[in-house]
Amino acid sequence: MSNKKRYAIVGTGARAGMYIEALAAPYKETAELVGLCDLSQTRMNWHNRQMQEQFGLKPRPTYSIDAFDRMIADTQPDTVIVATIDATHHTYITRAMELGCNAITEKPMTTDVEKLHAIFDTIERTGKSLRVTFNYRYAPAYTRFREVLMQGIIGKPLCVDFSWLLDTSHGADYFRRWHREKHNSGGLMVHKATHHFDLVNWWIESYPQQVFALGDLKFYGQENAEARGEHYTYNRYTGIPEAKNDPFALFLDKQADMQGLYLDAEAETGYLRDRNVFGEPITIEDTMTVTTRYRNGALLSYCLIAYSPWEGLRVAITGTKGRIEMDIVENVTHLLADEAKSVTASKGAFKQSTIRVFPMFGTAYEVEIPPAAGGHGGADPVMLEQIFSPNPPADPFNRAASHIDGAASILVGISANESMKMGKLIDVDDLFVLPGDNT
Repeated sequence: MSNKKRYAIVGTGARAGMYIEALAAPYKETAELVGLCDLSQTRMNWHNRQMQEQFGLKPRPTYSIDAFDRMIADTQPDTVIVATIDATHHTYITRAMELGCNAITEKPMTTDVEKLHAIFDTIERTGKSLRVTFNYRYAPAYTRFREVLMQGIIGKPLCVDFSWLLDTSHGADYFRRWHREKHNSGGLMVHKATHHFDLVNWWIESYPQQVFALGDLKFYGQENAEARGEHYTYNRYTGIPEAKNDPFALFLDKQADMQGLYLDAEAETGYLRDRNVFGEPITIEDTMTVTTRYRNGALLSYCLIAYSPWEGLRVAITGTKGRIEMDIVENVTHLLADEAKSVTASKGAFKQSTIRVFPMFGTAYEVEIPPAAGGHGGADPVMLEQIFSPNPPADPFNRAASHIDGAASILVGISANESMKMGKLIDVDDLFVLPGDNT
């Protein structure tokens, strides 16, 4: 009987590739992928071919989405990795636990309060664990930022000023995919900003208390395009001659993995991966601002834009003893320059990273950031080691995110959605009371 840890994956779109490759190569001696589950047999077959061609591995058993229980019974995984669309994360997290497995889920943990309650209730009832893969915690730049805060150099954090820019390559992609409909993703306030709110929660070591938000669809969508005098006759890009020179176009037949995971699977799924970003329906926002008060008294001012000419962030935290600032440039190229990139390959190292410290009555200085390689600014390899290695390095920064961390993050986004809808300040505890006294 093998002593390897056994993993099954439900949801085999592009994001699953990172886990499959980790289990197929660097951690194959101590961890094993035992099953794949998806609504598309085509997608699962594609991943199995990749494992055979790249790593010389035998195909893994595949199961349709309605055979999830049978996969668990047949393959007996220790842990299920959930990488389905956001709105269904809770379904497979809770069912995996009920069938005796722990779970690892892609972010966001879920999309609304009702599903959040279901996850917490199941964890309490089964005693199983849930880990949320907030990979940005593991990026050397963001870890270094936390290290400076942990050292108390700027004192107690009082105010956070945080702007995140998504560009016309990455940002636009949320408006081609299933994410553009809020019932699938919770909108960018939940799906994307969960990363950012988690970083703030982690950096200042507190939970959100009150949230106010404003947001609109100002750039993407048919109405905005027509207001600028732009008119489009096509609802997707692939195979459409009129889209040839559209700078927002994405052609699924230009990349092998896009073709194999999405275009070839359309007959099974009905899912179009390349919808026109200026088409309908789009029910999420592309321009958002959020103000948050934390339990420790700190205030957050946050902005998210999904149509910037460059991608990255600017964040500053001012405390009782000084201020720390960080500027990150993730991408400065447009989609047309990125056509050769694989959809299953995560974004690589950051283009530019700078951290500066301004002591209250001292001389400002720049903080050295360790060099990084790998997806998401060097985060992915570090996170995968922490997840799959039998003896991962000690982690003094507490980067492993629990279900409580997952909830604390999405509750900012869920509260922001509620605030935008109701036009008022939202008390987080009125929606969901987080356990513990994180102040």
